Amino acid sequence: MSPRRNVSAAPAPSDAVRRRGPGRRRAPTSGQGSGRRNTELGLLVMVVLVTAGAYVLAALGQGAYVPANIGPFLLVLLAAILATNLATRRFVPDADGMLLPIAALLNGIGYVMIARLNPNLAGFQALWSGVGMLAFVGVLIFLPRVRDLANYRYIAMVVGLGLLMMPMIPGLGIDQNGSEIWVSLGPLRFQPGEFAKVALAVFFAGYLVEKRELLAMRTRRLGPLMVPDPKHFGPVLLAWGVSLMVMVRQTDLGSSLLFFALFLVMLWVATERPSYVAMGMVMFGVGAYVAFRSFGHVRGRVDAWLDPYKDPTGTCCQQILQSGFAMADGGIAGTGLGASGSFRFFAKESDFIFVFIGQDLGLLGATAVMLCYVLIVGSGLRIAIRADNNFDKLLATGLSSLVGFQAFIIMAGVTRLLPLTGITLPFVSYGGSSLVSSYVIIAILLRISHESAQPSASRRVVGAGASA
Repeated sequence: MSPRRNVSAAPAPSDAVRRRGPGRRRAPTSGQGSGRRNTELGLLVMVVLVTAGAYVLAALGQGAYVPANIGPFLLVLLAAILATNLATRRFVPDADGMLLPIAALLNGIGYVMIARLNPNLAGFQALWSGVGMLAFVGVLIFLPRVRDLANYRYIAMVVGLGLLMMPMIPGLGIDQNGSEIWVSLGPLRFQPGEFAKVALAVFFAGYLVEKRELLAMRTRRLGPLMVPDPKHFGPVLLAWGVSLMVMVRQTDLGSSLLFFALFLVMLWVATERPSYVAMGMVMFGVGAYVAFRSFGHVRGRVDAWLDPYKDPTGTCCQQILQSGFAMADGGIAGTGLGASGSFRFFAKESDFIFVFIGQDLGLLGATAVMLCYVLIVGSGLRIAIRADNNFDKLLATGLSSLVGFQAFIIMAGVTRLLPLTGITLPFVSYGGSSLVSSYVIIAILLRISHESAQPSASRRVVGAGASA
């Protein structure tokens, strides 16, 4: 009598599975995605309440009155927030649940500060916030797979460089405040460089993933050093060099520093060669010295950074000194929303908005805003680590680094940690181009997060079926 085998009967496949075939079987959606979206919704509702409360407090601090439009404001804000949550539920149910609420919180804080500093711009900022959320939803709808962007890396390079050079086209570019970074198309004015950074991040990610092994190999001797074949650096150095030259030509040094940091971080992550970081820092030092010796506005900003009391009535020195006085006035807990005096600042609702956050909300409020950016960068890097595709990993690293570096450069400038540069604080400063491009970055990160969660969900389903 032969021993019997204890074989558990496998469940018969359903008719729908048989029709689709084994290769096309769809894994059931896990409950984790629904839980993330519910958590996201709860956080977004808290963002609505915080933003509405801050809006009322700012009005009470300035004129001791409750805004008459608080009801419509609350309803519109709640509708916009719910629309974004519905979009994430529909298109990226398994995506990270923290990125969108943090971005919405920063956007809300920025709107309240802009309404307090320049009420005439509050309506425009609300309009651009809606456009940014529409762009967020559009990316989720029309970009089903982020890794498909790698096939268009050279197109992304051409688009990025074309956007950077648009302000130099006669009849399109506008010279504003000494920088040629604006483009005017009828009634529409925008900064194409804000969208160029996303396009160039896509190109860098696609090209570096394709050539990462060749770039990591050392096949040529340069003196005592072994370096990779220079021909593999050609396209990426071309894109990086042209972008920097255009930015220097347009006297937009903040964006030049941002592009350099993006290039260096993505090159380091792709090749895992610390020597590239060292060479990049040397290149940055040489370029900074040449810019200091060649451009008067660069020299003026460095001199104002080193000793703002040397010329306290000068424009740059005066702004730096007033920034220090305003943030010192805020102290630990701040003077209160709308309760502080308004210093005469140039571009106070864009370049210097962090100063007034520190004045109204104090060190605690300014630290909370900085922590929001730390959470965005941390979430982006966590998404990069969990991604199962090299292009997704590198693109998520580059995009999250973009947000972090941009926030650091402007906050370091107004606090005199670095020379002052004219870039915007993501999600907070006034400006439609920056706001829309920032929401596009968040949408791409959420799409990558959702895609990386799909294989793990499938493995959980298969494992559960095998153990049944």
